[in-house]
Amino acid sequence: MSKDGVGLRAVTRSVAFLTAGALAVTALSGCSSEEKRSKPLAAQDIAPAARDQVADGGTLHWAVDAVPETLNTYQSDADATSTTVAQAVLPSMYRLDANGRPQVHPDYLESAKVVETEPKQVVLYKLNQQAVWSDGREIGAADFAAQWRALSGKDSAYWTARNAGYDRIEKIQRGANDLEVRVTFARPYADWRSLFSPLYPKDVMGTPDAFNDSARKKLKVTAGPFTLKKVDRKGDEVILTRSARWWGHPAKLDEIVLRAVPREKRAAALAAGEIELAEIDPEALGRIGLAARAGAKPGGSPLAGPGGVPAHGSGSNLSAADALRSWAVAHGDDEEAADEELSARQKERRALAAYKREQAALKGFEVRRSLEPAYTQLALNGASGPLADERVRRAVARAIDRKVLAGVVLSPLGLPAVPVGSHLALSGQDAYADNSGALGGQDTEEAQALLADAGWVAGGRVEKEKKETKKEKKKEKKKGEKAAGAEGRKSGRDSEKEDDGTYVVGEDDKGDHKGVDGPQHLAQDGKRYANKLRQGGAPGAYAPKGTAAPAAGATKVLAKKGKALALRFVLPSGPGSGTLRTVAGRISSMLEKVGIRTEISKVSDESYFKDHIASGQYDLALYSWPASAFPATDARPIFAKPVPAADGSLNVEQNYTRVGTDQVDRLFDQAVATLDEGKSRSLIRKADSRIWAAAGSIPLYQRPQLTAVKKDVVNAGAFGFQTPVYEDMGFLEKGVKASARPSGG
Repeated sequence: MSKDGVGLRAVTRSVAFLTAGALAVTALSGCSSEEKRSKPLAAQDIAPAARDQVADGGTLHWAVDAVPETLNTYQSDADATSTTVAQAVLPSMYRLDANGRPQVHPDYLESAKVVETEPKQVVLYKLNQQAVWSDGREIGAADFAAQWRALSGKDSAYWTARNAGYDRIEKIQRGANDLEVRVTFARPYADWRSLFSPLYPKDVMGTPDAFNDSARKKLKVTAGPFTLKKVDRKGDEVILTRSARWWGHPAKLDEIVLRAVPREKRAAALAAGEIELAEIDPEALGRIGLAARAGAKPGGSPLAGPGGVPAHGSGSNLSAADALRSWAVAHGDDEEAADEELSARQKERRALAAYKREQAALKGFEVRRSLEPAYTQLALNGASGPLADERVRRAVARAIDRKVLAGVVLSPLGLPAVPVGSHLALSGQDAYADNSGALGGQDTEEAQALLADAGWVAGGRVEKEKKETKKEKKKEKKKGEKAAGAEGRKSGRDSEKEDDGTYVVGEDDKGDHKGVDGPQHLAQDGKRYANKLRQGGAPGAYAPKGTAAPAAGATKVLAKKGKALALRFVLPSGPGSGTLRTVAGRISSMLEKVGIRTEISKVSDESYFKDHIASGQYDLALYSWPASAFPATDARPIFAKPVPAADGSLNVEQNYTRVGTDQVDRLFDQAVATLDEGKSRSLIRKADSRIWAAAGSIPLYQRPQLTAVKKDVVNAGAFGFQTPVYEDMGFLEKGVKASARPSGG
């Protein structure tokens, strides 16, 4: 998941993954009642200010990834921007606090509680008496009932992405008065607080046509501090304007403009004054940080050009350029070459001038930092191949050092580098407990023992390639004879060009140099391969048949039944995925130490999830999963045991590692049906322990949240767990100093 602003409901549908398993492990029980609650690893960072310090009026331009395809968050293609719009313009019975815990939203709800458990669970909602839709109608039972019918799953005409929770409701009735709503459940439901957030009007939920189509592009009726003014697809923006019918604290801003800006272009958009708030990547953080440091120096402007290259000629002008051209001509260079040199210098000066202008503009911004309510994990596909063996998955997990990986990502950003200890909650949430002990920490010897137990022998013999493959290679060889020479042979460098992105291993177990016939493609990229060639070879580097790899410091290739242990590590190739590729490189090095080779495969961002993760075309992968305040409901499809479908395919729901057990399923089912919160929490923790033990996925670190914000923007930034309070966002009154922040740019 995020990649990227996490809306719990939206992202769970677009970025998901699972692991599960049942092993005899120790310490599987949940934490005791005396246990202290965990705390968020990083506080939210939003430059908090009292409402009387916030100016009335103004427009906040907020960068988002895309204009949403739908404004209906219950549809399958809803995204994070869909959720942002819904939070600003629609009712939610609950919102999350700074600890990721659901709290009653007082502008909509006075109270909600379970008033009966026998014979059926009944929840009584008492609505805020001022709560009305923008058309003047009171929010009431009719809206609750329409949403239940649409999302219950009983009417297939509604194209819903999910019905979890709503499918447990038996009926919805008006209470003692119009402000009361009685919800009766056919089956007990622990996560009832997850329902009706957001709540759509009956105009949207009342018919399949309105649900499926009308709510995708516009919302005629709303009930929030803002209302939807316009979805401008040509201009790539969504405009929210202050609602005149809002009964709570009036919004400070006149408008919020959600503008689609690619992540790699956000620093430039900030500098150009096009946006005042944007989540950014570490590269943009560096540019803003450089501007801040330069501004703090006497004289102000930096002495380095883009990329840290010294800016030579910073005091030069056109006459100096003319002199350069004359010098080139006088010294025997032809005039055309001199013109090219002049053009290059002019472009450099223009680039430097633009860079300095950007740096000057970026001084007006700061970076607010926290941790997203989402974690990045290493996913292991257990459907087939070596990772179908639980022992191999556990060996992979024991080979990697999660603390080191968290440090690689978070320490340079000034954020706590603490590995995530749960698949189902994050530190600060009620269900959180570090259950990683069910699997164990980094232990090279244990990893090697697990691999040996699974039959993988260090230096084991690797069989020759299949005849069919050889025939195919001969055909290709004939095709390339003209280019390759009389015998059609290719040099090591030619092979590198052809197979860029692979690394060929050639080791055997007996030193007779007959273990490899032809290249075995394993995990490294072409640059590393080329570097090792230049260094004169290294363990696993390509060498002519019959050449032994150096013994000193080498980890012999593991083999079983004539096959080398090699795992395909699939990664996105886009400019915003550099951190994932860095982490993958570290993981590959850690695995290599225990004899596991990895083949890095870089694919386009567009195809990464759909064509590789969801379809199971990978062995190892890195992606993120959002935390939920309701793991018994939201994590169930992510960790459910895959089952055969009627057509013979495998129904994996959102379990993209294809690893699951009946035991984990039962624990989820028990947790979601237990109204005792302590017992439900204990069951969730037990489920997490067993998920750890199966090693289908390994949580690594909580994702960093870096938000560049104009310095006078308050009550906005890196929100962490907490649902944004849109009506309090705005620009600081002139002459007022912002409150001290826990961290910053």
